[in-house]
Order: sequence, then C-alpha cells, then structure tokens
Amino acid sequence: MPVSLTRNAIASINDGDVNSRPLVQVLDIKLIGNTQERYRLLLSDSVSTQHAMMATQLNDRVKTGQVRKGSVVQLIDYICSTVQSRKIIVVLNMETILPDCEIIGNLRMLVGTDSSVANVVPDKTSSGSARVVNTNFGSKTTSNNGQSFQPTVQPPYQPPPNYRNHGPIMKNEAPARIIPIAALNPYQGRWAIKARVTAKSDVRRYNNAKGDGKVFSFDLLDSDGGEIRVTCFNALVDRFFDVIEVGKVYMISKGSLKPVQRNFNHLRNEWEILLESASTVDLCSDEDVSIPCQQFTFRSISEIENANNNSILDIIGIIISINPSIPILRKNGMETQRRIVNLKDMSGRSIELTLWGDFCNREGHKLQELFDAGIFPVVAVKAAKVSDFSGKSVGTISSTQLFINPDIPEAQSLRIWFDQGGKEVAAQSISRDIMPVGAKNEIRKTVSQIKDEGLGRSDKPDWVTVKATMSFIKTDTFCYTACPLMIGDRQCNKKVTKAGDGRWICDRCNQEFEECDYRYLLQAQIQDHTGLIWVTSFQESGEEILGCSAKELYNLKNEKQDDDKFTEVIRSRLFLEFLFRLKIKEELYGEEQRVKITVVKADRMDRSTEGRYLLDMLSKRH
Repeated sequence: MPVSLTRNAIASINDGDVNSRPLVQVLDIKLIGNTQERYRLLLSDSVSTQHAMMATQLNDRVKTGQVRKGSVVQLIDYICSTVQSRKIIVVLNMETILPDCEIIGNLRMLVGTDSSVANVVPDKTSSGSARVVNTNFGSKTTSNNGQSFQPTVQPPYQPPPNYRNHGPIMKNEAPARIIPIAALNPYQGRWAIKARVTAKSDVRRYNNAKGDGKVFSFDLLDSDGGEIRVTCFNALVDRFFDVIEVGKVYMISKGSLKPVQRNFNHLRNEWEILLESASTVDLCSDEDVSIPCQQFTFRSISEIENANNNSILDIIGIIISINPSIPILRKNGMETQRRIVNLKDMSGRSIELTLWGDFCNREGHKLQELFDAGIFPVVAVKAAKVSDFSGKSVGTISSTQLFINPDIPEAQSLRIWFDQGGKEVAAQSISRDIMPVGAKNEIRKTVSQIKDEGLGRSDKPDWVTVKATMSFIKTDTFCYTACPLMIGDRQCNKKVTKAGDGRWICDRCNQEFEECDYRYLLQAQIQDHTGLIWVTSFQESGEEILGCSAKELYNLKNEKQDDDKFTEVIRSRLFLEFLFRLKIKEELYGEEQRVKITVVKADRMDRSTEGRYLLDMLSKRH
C-alpha cells in the first residue's frame, strides 16, 4: 500500500503547530525509565527525524505490536517540549496507519535534537530508501554494499556567553498557553490549566525525619473531562488554602508534576501537581459552563463484589436502612463517629456504606430525616474505599464526597426503577457474609446432605440454610478478649493480652488501653433428623443464638461468678429450633485440610413463615 508521509511536519511541530495531525514513521523504539516504563521513539517525516516521548497510556500499543519499527502512524494529540535545551515531541494519542513499512525518504537528524539513540543516513540502494544506523559519536558506519559513511553528529555543547553589567535581561512575560489536563507531562516548560475544583481536603499535619509539616490537596476537573490532584505543603498551605473553594474555576500554572501515588489518589491520571513558590492560582471571574461540577465513574454493587480491597471507586444506590451514629475509638486513641447505611441498586445486590466522622452528623443526619419520613434517598458517593473484612463494604475517606438525590441521569433512572417495583425486589447483601433472606434465594440442605455432597470443597464457599436445633454449646471457651481500636473503617478485633498493670495490650495496634472488648467465638453442635455437625459462631450470630452479648455472658461467669444464672442462659437456648444460614469452606489447619462450617445468621423458627415456605415448595413440586 503506497503511503506518503507529511513532509516537513517535524519542523512545523517545532515551530508550534500541534493541530495538523501529520503522518510520520517510527524508525526506532527504546524502553526507558527506572520506576515507570516509558517509550522513546525516533520519528521521521521523510525529510527530518526527531525523538519523541510516548505517553504511558499508549504503552500497550508497543507491547501488543500495534506500533513497532517501521510503522507509519498519524499523530492525533501531541505537543513539543524543551528538555535540557533540546526539543522533544510528546505523543499523547496516535493511530497506526501501516504496522510495517520500509523506511521512507532521504533523512537527516533535525539540529538541536538528542541523537544518542540512532542517526539516520541515506542508503544508496536501488529502492532509494533510507535506513536506520545505530552509531556512536565520531564512528563510521558501513552500508550493505560496503560503502562507508561518516554520520553527521550534533556539534558539542557551547555554553552561552556570560554577560555582566550590561543592563537588565528581558524576560518572556507572555502568558502560558492553556492546555488540557490530559496533556500535562513533566517534559513541558510553561503551561497553564483552567479547571473546576471538585474536592478539597482538610489541612493535615505530619511528622517525619525532616520535621513537622502540614499539607492539603484539592482535585481539578476541566472541560475535556481530565482530572488531576494538586498538593500544597507548609507555606503554600497558608497561601492557598483559603483561596481554594469547591465549585469555583481557577487558572493554575507553574507547578511541578510528580508520579501519582495510587494508595492515596483515585483520579485517572498518572501525574499529580505539586505547587511551588512561583506557582499562580487565579480565580476565573467568568463561570465556565463547559466545565462540569463533578464527574462520576459508577460501579454497580455487583461489580464491587469482585473489587480489590482498598480500591477507590464511585457508587450510587438507594438507602434501604440506616443505623444510628455511634462513638468509636480509633487506633490513635481518638474518638470518632460511625454510622452504617445499606444501599441497594438495580444489580440485585446491597452493600454497607460506613460513614465516618463529620459525614455521620452532616450528611448522615439529613439521610436519617429523609428515611424516617418514608423517603428512600438516592446517594451518590465519589471516592469510596472498598473493604473486604467479612464480606465487601465501602466507607468514606477524607477525599470522599456524598451527594443526596443528585440531579444526574443515573440517580433519575434509579429512582424510577425503585418507585416502579424495585423497592419490592429482594437484594442479596455482599457485606458481612450475610446470606440472602427469603425462599427465592435459599438453598435448603439437611445435615446429611452437607456431608454426602462434599459441600465446601470447591474453590468458593457453599452457602446453605439448615433447619436444626441447638444440641450442645461449648462453655469453657465461648468468647475472647478483643481489641476495640479501629483500623481504617473496621474494628481491629485481634485477641489482646493483659499486662501487669492491668491494662490491655494489642500486638497488632501496638497500643495499650483500659477496657477491652469481648467477642463470641462459639463452638456448638446442631442437629436435625439426619445427623449432627459442629459449627462456629462469631459475634453477630453468637448474639442471635444466646440472646445476649459476649460481655454480658462473660461477666456472669467470671466477674459476678453467678454459675446458676450462666447455666440458665445456656440451657434456655438448647433444643430451640433455628434456621441456620451457613458458610461452608475447606481451610488449611496446620498441614491438614478441614471443612469449616460458620454460622453467619441464626433465626428463631417462625412457624407461620416456615409453613408458608413448605406449602410453596409443595405447590412447585405439583
């Protein structure tokens, strides 16, 4: 397929033309970078060659072979930057026109570019095409026909003359060109972006080897949908914190770019901006309606079931339950507030959303009022953190934003679905290992079927419901002393030991405290008409079985030493009939594989509900 490159395109790009979308050829590719993979290209327009840096989001083009030596590509988005007095093209987007092609044109290296990778010299072959020759400075190169060539090399660097006492030097005071956030990269010189502030953190103080300091950050969104985080330290906190307002549009320039830290930054950008003393942040007087107020990338609740722990994502759902706000002691010994709400969406799943700190009183109070009034509010959460402790849940972090009944299409669709029947649709919770409730989702088994069918021995756990009685409860070790401190959005719960001074010590948190928590670790036997099995119950299901908290039962036995009352509590629960919802999974104990059966929920048998279930089962069989 004949193809013509865009002659003199490289010279035009060096002169500032970034809109022509030229056809160029890739003559060489080199992988560079220690901490982050980047590809450097040698590009040709059939007349000149110049080096280019490829944006990391295009790395897959090279890895999959879409772009390789000889490929003819069209530059879609690109800029020209000066790095150490040398110009380099930064390719942000491109399309492959021909994956393979012979070298086109009679080429020369453009003066002023980096020639350390390859020089291009004429190859006097019958086809008249050029070829790429790897060279060292001053060395000779031999062509296929044995003819020697002396490659043209860049002249050695000469420092500029040192002028003294000859008057002031003129500075380039022209304003920096406004570019999209997506085009920002460390190889640019002067730049400016125009964007709206979508989130702003509080000032956080820290202490490290360099001393004390303070920091805050804010997130930006521009009219092209590009997002980036901006961070300010110490003196710049005092300078910019009161200037920045969420929802306002600013012109920002003269900052440095550093690689993003994914542990703390959820935005889809490989860079962060670090403001410096020369940076400028100017409020735009005109309200730019082309820049949206917020940008979401929602994940359905069913997708969150497979999300990685600690990942940051956006979620939208309708509140189906809300718990009161309670005080919680954090790992650092400070008290905060926690409120848990349950969200449901059209995927047939529900999930716990944990509100922390000010979210409990600010948005949490408004949600409680709406819910108590019979209104099921829609909640959109920007930047929620995923936890996989005992099922999947999401929680708020410092950069989280909550929007109640937002005016967006996703919220409107969810409201219509809920009002037109979605309210009555059963949703399976993916939080705290809670099994689905109701006959439609239950898998009923007998004790003998659990054993005979080898449940729990596959890669994933089996979830079943068993109608059985509580036949035996082990009472010598029914609970353990647990750490009450918080790790992230969950209680530590690790077993703690008592020190000589009477205080409790947690090895995980490396802290001491006056009061510990008591949590059930209950070993019991349940049986039906086909046999019996041992099961384990933890805190919530233990309270459902015994009807009291682990701390209350512990105090009866150990503090009050009321054996009669303690025995009465245990005996009152024996031979009661429950619907046990069980999680069955094979686990490794030492060097032995054992099937572990955990009670995730224990409901007292309701005769009328069970009767309806049996009648429904009979009707389905006939």
